[in-house]
Amino acid sequence: MATIHCLDHTFSNIEAVVFDKDGTLADVESYLKSLGQKRSRLVDAQVPGVQEPLLLAFGIEDTYLNPAGLLAVGSRYENKIAAAAYVAETGHNWSEALEVVESAFDEADSYLKRKADHTPLFTDTLEALTALSNSGLKLGLLSADSSGNIQDFLAVYQLQGAFQATVGVDSTLSKPDPALFIDICAQLGTLPSQTLMVGDSPIDMKMAKAAGAAGCVIVSWGWKAQVPTQLADITLENWQQLIVAL
Repeated sequence: MATIHCLDHTFSNIEAVVFDKDGTLADVESYLKSLGQKRSRLVDAQVPGVQEPLLLAFGIEDTYLNPAGLLAVGSRYENKIAAAAYVAETGHNWSEALEVVESAFDEADSYLKRKADHTPLFTDTLEALTALSNSGLKLGLLSADSSGNIQDFLAVYQLQGAFQATVGVDSTLSKPDPALFIDICAQLGTLPSQTLMVGDSPIDMKMAKAAGAAGCVIVSWGWKAQVPTQLADITLENWQQLIVAL
C-alpha cells in the first residue's frame, strides 16, 4: 500500500493506479483531428452534405478538438453509430448507412497508418510511470481505444512491462460504464477502493466514481481547450505534482 500526494490532496492505502491513454499519456489531439476530418470527407464523398454536421458531431472546431467531445472520448463503435445516424437522416436505410461509414472509417485508418506512430508520450510520462512502478504500485491502462491500438502503443513506446493489466473497448460496452473499471481492478487483483483513476476527461471521472474508486485525478495537459474538471478530486498540471510515499 502507498500514499499518493497530489498537491494538497492525499490518497491513502493505494494499491494500484489506472490510467487513461489518449490525452493522459499520449498526445492525440492533432491525430484525432486529422482522423475526424478524413472520416468526414470520405463519408461526404458518398453522401454529399454530411461533412459539416459530422465535424460538429465529432467535436472538431477550427483550431481545436473538444476534449469532452465524441471523437476525443468515444470508442470507434460510438463514433461509427453517430456518423451512421447522420447518413441515415439523408434517407439511406440503416444497413447502407453502416456500410458507408465503415468503409470511410477503414479508408481513413489506412490513410493515416498506425495510430501509435502519431501519438507520442507527453513530457515526463515515462519517468512518472517508472517511478510509480518502482514504488511497488500496480499499474493499469483503461482506454476507449481498441485493444489492438493499445498493444501497438505499448510496443512503440516500449511500455509492455509497465502495466499489469490493460482494457480497451472493442464492443458496445464503453466509458463511463463502471464495469470497465471493476474489470481492470479484478485483473490487477485490487479493489476499486484501493485504486486511483488518472484521466483527462469527465467521462473517466464519472466511470471511476461509479465504480467506487479511491480517487479521481484529472490532468490538464492533454488538449488545447480547457478540460472540464468538476468531477475530479484534484487537477494536475504536470507529473511532478503526483508524489508517492510508501
